[in-house]
Formats: sequence, C-alpha cells, structure tokens
Amino acid sequence: MGTLLIFYLQQSIGYFVLSTAFLVVYIFTMLGWAMQRRNRVSVFENGIAYRKFAARWDEIKSVTADSRSGITIRKLAGDSVEIGRSIAGIDEIASTIREHLP
Repeated sequence: MGTLLIFYLQQSIGYFVLSTAFLVVYIFTMLGWAMQRRNRVSVFENGIAYRKFAARWDEIKSVTADSRSGITIRKLAGDSVEIGRSIAGIDEIASTIREHLP
C-alpha cells in the first residue's frame, strides 16, 4: 500500500498501475485463504460433517480415498461429498472414517 502511494506521488503511472495490480492479486489471495479456513471437517461420536453434508456412521455406504482428489464419502441415500486434499489431517480423517464404518 505504501509503494502504491509513493508511485502515485512521484507520478510514475506505469509503476502505479503495476503496484495496483499486485495489490488486487494480494487481496484476492487473502480472501481465498480466508474462505479456505472455513472448510472444516467435524468428526463426532455418531458421525461426520463437512460443509452442508452430514452423515451418521450407519448412513455411510462407502469411502474412497484418492491421493489426488481426496476422500469421497457416499451415503446409502445416494448423497455424496468430496473432501479435498487441502484439508489438514486428511489421512487421519480417512482412517477415522474407516474405523467407524460397520
């Protein structure tokens, strides 16, 4: 932000535009990180919840873990959810789900 102000005062239009572009990219990066932090997997005694998906252990039909895409959970009712690799502790979550499956 300070660089933006200095280039504006020196009337260096090229550097002013460039620093403005970097500021916009920085803002979008920070927003993306903030949005990603809200993605949380909650493992409970009776089931699991991720975003708007929630299932009890006895409702889960299958669990598929892939090293590229993450974990896919399918319910008996047909609903499914994909938990991406970007979630912290994804391997522990997969093993916990497998332990609780009937």
